[in-house]
Amino acid sequence: MFFDRESNPQAPPCGRVASLSGWKRSATLYMFDKYERNINYLRVSITDRCNLRCTYCMPKEGLSRIGHDDILRYEEIHRIIRVAAGLGITKVRITGGEPLVRRGVAEFIASLRTIPELEDISLTTNGILLEGCAENLFNAGIRRINISLDSLDAEKYARITRGGDIRAVLRGIRKVRETGFSPIKINIVAIKGFNDDEVLNFARLTLDHPYQIRFIELMPLGHAGIEYNGSYLSNAVIRERIEAFGALERVNGHGNGSDGPARIYRLTDGAGEIGFISPVSRHFCSSCNRLRLTADGQLRACLLSDDETDLKGPLRAGCADEEIAELIWMAISRKPEQHEITCNESHIKKCMKEMRKIGG
Repeated sequence: MFFDRESNPQAPPCGRVASLSGWKRSATLYMFDKYERNINYLRVSITDRCNLRCTYCMPKEGLSRIGHDDILRYEEIHRIIRVAAGLGITKVRITGGEPLVRRGVAEFIASLRTIPELEDISLTTNGILLEGCAENLFNAGIRRINISLDSLDAEKYARITRGGDIRAVLRGIRKVRETGFSPIKINIVAIKGFNDDEVLNFARLTLDHPYQIRFIELMPLGHAGIEYNGSYLSNAVIRERIEAFGALERVNGHGNGSDGPARIYRLTDGAGEIGFISPVSRHFCSSCNRLRLTADGQLRACLLSDDETDLKGPLRAGCADEEIAELIWMAISRKPEQHEITCNESHIKKCMKEMRKIGG
């Protein structure tokens, strides 16, 4: 499954070498799963803690937090990323919970710049602490940032986040723009009956601001997802509403794969972009290139599957880097061809682990 395409350009797109001995090379490596997808993107949750309690992410009774000793230490996360990068991972996104609540996050991100194979390091945040962290994150090497913002109405925002202050998020967005982050992506989880009346308000932001506004379909994750049955809203509906306001022009992307599964458009003469991420109505499983590392050291090859590979146990038992590489391969070998979520709510298969514990 691991091939050095520079030294062996004729290597088949799918297959596995007999041994992982000498797995780390200076040339670029590629990891292909059995469905010929190039797995080169690792999303890393550094904490399950969050300073918000979003209703679609967490049940109202709350969740027990992972014990402090059960969370991966920064040096353990760094080691996993270093090994994964040696195998073919080139992109890393730092997530949570809320990653900015963990002390030392900027210093940790700066340490990832010592891993030569990494081409891109980015961050997802809810924005509450962003204003005070922006400059440190920029100095650490972050340029691309995603900010979650599900309403532009202060009362509705406080309601869905159970107490969040939208003013802090808006100050954070202004700060990252002033600091020089680009692109700045604002993620909206579309929820029927809650924020579907704000679609055009979000779309209008792109007329004057260079943001990428991204509408994400609601996914039924964990117990909180069960409470939102009946709230799913297709991106086709959202796009239709925006097109009634103004013409959408397809954007080909930025040429570096940074748009991921989003289909990107621009309103005529708009300064920013509008993206649609449709994991329910328009599966992008056939091009999924992702792995996810949870804060407690579990490697997931599919967000919507509960299958996990334990990395923390072997790490703390003193395993060699080659064993970590083998475990990463095992996770990839079990990556499913596609998830089983559909638009038909009566046939939805729910992942029972909460999003906060998986990593955004």
